[in-house]
Amino acid sequence: MSTVTHRSLVELEAGIDEIRRSPKDQGPLELIVCRSAENQRETLERGVLDIDDGLVGDNWKVRPSTISEDGLAHPDMQINLTNVRAISLIAVERERWQLAGDQLYVDLDLSGDNLPPGTRLAIGSAIIEVTDQPHRGCAKFNERFGNAALKFVNSPVGIELNLRGINARVVKSGEIHPGDTVTKTKL
Repeated sequence: MSTVTHRSLVELEAGIDEIRRSPKDQGPLELIVCRSAENQRETLERGVLDIDDGLVGDNWKVRPSTISEDGLAHPDMQINLTNVRAISLIAVERERWQLAGDQLYVDLDLSGDNLPPGTRLAIGSAIIEVTDQPHRGCAKFNERFGNAALKFVNSPVGIELNLRGINARVVKSGEIHPGDTVTKTKL
């Protein structure tokens, strides 16, 4: 195991070409992470995506939102996806991926050009839809991965490629498993 927990901005920027090689139309779901409570993570071998609840067992629905009018969970931020090539570069060790706080870790090009809002993704027997809600690095991301990582994901190229990930909502409930293929179905 490496003792390096944070990469420099130069090291992170050197990984852009590998991230850009992510599959465009389909790729594997590598990891499912359930956030049962704040700062608690559980990796799942089976997940259920539900239209009303998001990832069943996840705390999305009880998390307050500063951008929704009523302060309740934002419906367009139900599911967070992150690119495994980006998080692998940022987190250094696979055991640290889940610290990012996302639920679905996929090997897929998450850029706005490839997956604009409205794009649907089939995963297992579920379908999710990319929303227009931005997903950006925050203080917790900075604390876990360092200031260089925060600058990297919030940089112009980081925003273009959605290196911090994307938000989605469930449009068809279903079961998912690591290893399932994530397939772009339509815009």
